[in-house]
Amino acid sequence: MSFSPVLYTKRILASVQEYSLLSARAFRSLATPPIYWGDIFTQMDSIGFGSLPIVILTGFFTGCVLALQSASALQQFGAVSKTASLVSLSMVKELGPVLTGLMVSGRNASGIASELGSMKVTEQIDAMRALGTDPVRKLVAPRIFATVFMLEFLSILSAFMGIIGGWIVSVGLLGLKSSFYFHETYFSLYFADVWQGLTKPVFFGYIIASVGCYFGITTSGGTQGVGKSTTRAVVMSSVMIIIVDFLLTKLLIGIFGR
Repeated sequence: MSFSPVLYTKRILASVQEYSLLSARAFRSLATPPIYWGDIFTQMDSIGFGSLPIVILTGFFTGCVLALQSASALQQFGAVSKTASLVSLSMVKELGPVLTGLMVSGRNASGIASELGSMKVTEQIDAMRALGTDPVRKLVAPRIFATVFMLEFLSILSAFMGIIGGWIVSVGLLGLKSSFYFHETYFSLYFADVWQGLTKPVFFGYIIASVGCYFGITTSGGTQGVGKSTTRAVVMSSVMIIIVDFLLTKLLIGIFGR
């Protein structure tokens, strides 16, 4: 079968339309009763606490590597003392939210897509509709709310662990004093930096959950389709996180000037 640009474009536009409609229905479900709080708390536990080990390890060792690499570069200019500033700014503004988003995407976007995809191919979602339960309200909305809410705290934890990792390397290998390191960390961060670090996880969490739910609910083709949906969910959410990160960074720098 030959490739048709017109048909390919139509499929992309149809997918964007379905994704937008699903997101709108999910937001409406969160704003109107009934709200399934039990499902929300269950997802918070699965998405938030289940991701703690990988987020802690990623944040900590990213901070360690960042301190080593930045010290090596700054040493050429006699500015090793600025290692703390570079680590704290990088972790709070950029690496903390982005790496946390990518790690959670790999773990949870795939999990959401495979779970909902399995329910779709085994007709559990159709049975839910037959019983009068809205699948979007029951399955999609709780996952979006839980992911957005928990990703904020996971990003904060990742940035904190990155700073701690940088501190251990700075004190143990670079010979900096602990008091000096934390003094530089504190005074190098401004409100605009923290605000940027807290804004990005909201968008990243929404991307992870909504993309995972979309590919899960639109799964077709049996168990093989579940595998394809899982792969597409991880790839698409990761790519969207990187693209949205660039756009948000450009916007926030334009607003705050740093």
